[in-house]
Amino acid sequence: MKRESIWRGSIIEVERLDDFYEVVRHAPAVSVLAVRPSDGRVLGVRQPRPAVAADTWELPAGLIDPGETPLEAAARELREETDLCGDLREITRMYVSPGFTDELVHLFEAHDLRPCRGTPDPGEELTVAWLDPLEAWRAVASGRLATSAATVVGLRHHLAERGIRP
Repeated sequence: MKRESIWRGSIIEVERLDDFYEVVRHAPAVSVLAVRPSDGRVLGVRQPRPAVAADTWELPAGLIDPGETPLEAAARELREETDLCGDLREITRMYVSPGFTDELVHLFEAHDLRPCRGTPDPGEELTVAWLDPLEAWRAVASGRLATSAATVVGLRHHLAERGIRP
């Protein structure tokens, strides 16, 4: 297979394969499903996403740094974005859109949440927001709430684990 790098940025690289396919190479990422035990609300962060020209509500997420395991990245992202720590378990992993990118997201579940101090990445504009999972699902399904694929999977997982059918 012939590979040609067309463009390289700080987060992605675009390759042409066999003079036909264009593939976006992307570092792997993590996303964390955290649920407040007292009321079952799901933790998310609201943030502006220029790529989709919308503010989104997403599970805490971010890239895996070089030399970091997915578990370490999930713990770091949860701490940085929400000032919370917890016991983490990987639920699944998924390719975001395998038709054009190799981005792989590891989805974790956080239990036994506790306060801890984190520092958001420079330039991030995050607001922590706890939402009822069924209301969040209905808002996403109706298009009233923009979100990520990992958040959709996390919400469905959470609802299914509790026997809730939207």
